[in-house]
Amino acid sequence: MNQKEILERIHQSEDNRVKVAITDIDGVLRGKIIRKEKLLSTLEQGTGFCDVVFGWDMVDAAYDNATVTGWHTGYPDATFHLDLATYRNIPWDEHIPFFLGDFSTANHPACPRSLLKRAIQKAEKAGYDTGFSQEFEWFNFQETSETLAAKKGQSPTPLTTGMFGYSILRASQQSPYFNDLFTLLDEFKVPLEGLHTETGPGVYEAAIEYSGALEAADRAVLFKSGVKEIAHRHDITASFMAKWNHDLPGCSGHIHQSLWKNGKNIFYDPKGVHQLSPLMESYMAGQLMALPHILPMYAPTINSYKRLVEGAWAPTTLTWGLDNRTTALRVINPSEKATRVELRVPGADANPYLAMAAALASGLYGIENNLKLTTRPTEGNGYQDLSNGRLPADLKEATLSMKSSDLAKELFGESFVDHFTKTREWECRQFAAKVTDWELKRYFEII
Repeated sequence: MNQKEILERIHQSEDNRVKVAITDIDGVLRGKIIRKEKLLSTLEQGTGFCDVVFGWDMVDAAYDNATVTGWHTGYPDATFHLDLATYRNIPWDEHIPFFLGDFSTANHPACPRSLLKRAIQKAEKAGYDTGFSQEFEWFNFQETSETLAAKKGQSPTPLTTGMFGYSILRASQQSPYFNDLFTLLDEFKVPLEGLHTETGPGVYEAAIEYSGALEAADRAVLFKSGVKEIAHRHDITASFMAKWNHDLPGCSGHIHQSLWKNGKNIFYDPKGVHQLSPLMESYMAGQLMALPHILPMYAPTINSYKRLVEGAWAPTTLTWGLDNRTTALRVINPSEKATRVELRVPGADANPYLAMAAALASGLYGIENNLKLTTRPTEGNGYQDLSNGRLPADLKEATLSMKSSDLAKELFGESFVDHFTKTREWECRQFAAKVTDWELKRYFEII
């Protein structure tokens, strides 16, 4: 539908409600329900949205180190614009109309969707169209918010037992929930290429159909929120935490990427080494070069780094390989149309807007600077290939690297880097101040 058709549909709707949302710096959807008259009256000039959504963390604790907003600014409204192209109805919520928006008109430095839009504009200015998609792994539990609260930190009960990757049996045993995920998300304009169980108790994996980068990020954000809402209606809790149990695999959020021009996949070159174009090699060289500088955009939490460990299906080294699932970049090239690079670093806990902005901006940097892919493809175990170095080991180290990085500031601007790294420093401080169960079990009696 074009904008005129969308507006006509909203005008004609008997429902006087519209749900609107943005994501905060952590990728959490923040929004409200408004009257459709208010929506229609503010489409051109935008409307105010309290910028505290960028001044607090995922549990609404106000940052004490932010400069873009805070007590010192009075938490004013920032100009918020809806993107009519994001229109859809929520099939599990009375088909209420829904729109995403952002603060790109106000050029708010902390708006994740705006950051991705700027990277896309750079690609388009160079003549490239983007082909992106994200896939997610996540765990499901026989829990509600109330039962989780009652457990007071005790381990939740997984939806199923055992290690049942790609199990038709386990999917069938939970078919009402499993089928609702596929069908309702499709109705919500978040089409899935595939949905299956992964290895681990109660873990699923879904691949979202590819599209342009902005639509891909919108779909990824709405997928995570949609899964949680659908799960709730089955008395299930869905968790996109990167690593909820040290004995089980972590949850990934791999990003598949390609660039196109005049309908052609320009990552493919039949005469190139491994049928990869020089442009694709430069794109990957840019990503590998930038990874240590921008890792918090892919791994944003303390918990993220519990997933990035050897032998856990997540990369730890600055490597690439041909269809190699132990490397940071996995090249997939079965055909011209399907040739792409899969960035395997992001976890399911990453903000899709920030992760895709990081991937695209760093890849474009490699193209712009004609970087050469000097590292050879890793054959075999990528965890043992230290020829190009390792990823930072924890959020504190990764944040320090990004905070001091001229490359990060060149890619995303000083204002964003300053705000984002301060939010990650805040996250580290919150963790450092807490006494963990591990400490109690280890030290309480024996020390």
